[in-house]
Amino acid sequence: MTKPRILIARKIFPEVVQRLSQHFEVQANDADVQWTPQELAAQLQDKDGALTTGSQRIDAQLLAACPRLKVVANMAVGYNNFDVAAMTAAGVQGTNTPDVLTETTADFGFALLMATARRMAEAEHYLRAGLWKNWSYDMFAGSEVHGSTLGILGMGRIGQGVARRGAHGFGMQVIYHNRSRLAPELEAECKAQYVSKDELLARADHLVLVLPYTPESHHAIGAAELAQMKPTATLINIARGGIVDDAALAQALKNRRIAAAGLDVFEGEPTVHPALLEVPNVVLTPHIASATVATRLAMANLAADNLIAFFDGRGALTPVNAVAA
Repeated sequence: MTKPRILIARKIFPEVVQRLSQHFEVQANDADVQWTPQELAAQLQDKDGALTTGSQRIDAQLLAACPRLKVVANMAVGYNNFDVAAMTAAGVQGTNTPDVLTETTADFGFALLMATARRMAEAEHYLRAGLWKNWSYDMFAGSEVHGSTLGILGMGRIGQGVARRGAHGFGMQVIYHNRSRLAPELEAECKAQYVSKDELLARADHLVLVLPYTPESHHAIGAAELAQMKPTATLINIARGGIVDDAALAQALKNRRIAAAGLDVFEGEPTVHPALLEVPNVVLTPHIASATVATRLAMANLAADNLIAFFDGRGALTPVNAVAA
């Protein structure tokens, strides 16, 4: 019996490629080329399935060019690279990798919050430039983390993980806004209080963004929202680029409208808005919140599990849409 043919769209762990090769005829992108949409469509035209990494757009135009395609497994919890409606209409199953990266990403979000609040990147650049000659009482004096107010916009699994770290580890007062309020037992576990978005912006000393990217959340934080924040506040984005208006944020940082920002995601990444590179009061990391070896391996294996289960007839383990069997 002929094995289904799958494409692995970016380089991943060799052991996962080997595992997939036991079930499928695999074409792996070992050169780790970032294909254009047209090149990706050409690669997928004779494939039954694909493993993507979050940066490959699966839309109606690509699907029309790839009629054999039946399933796309994203090696990410977010799937804004999927046109889910178009995939469903075409009968193509989409999957993601929830849960396996929750705690690691929450760890990183809190680390980015602390680095931003305590001005670690600024201080390191200063030291490396040979500018540290003596001590002064206000040298890189940042803002308190312990006992401060932690605001979270988007209170899914990762948002709850950040909340627990702040409340239980640092005695922070946690407030949050979400599309829907958490169950009382989850609020109690996170020691979190539900507030309106306006109140969240006004009260938070440190605002962490952990909401999914959708057309509705595009530029959820723009100039108007930044104007509502405290001038001493920090903004942390570990969600997706496009949730923040990066140009407006760069201007707010330049004008000290807010104190600082920590960003792991950007609009149009890997391109970063040039104005963000010109302000000192921002910590920038290249979309690495889930980047531990164990977590990235778990993500790759869950994507592989979804492909194997789908073609075995068991159905996808973590589907993002419903398609006819």
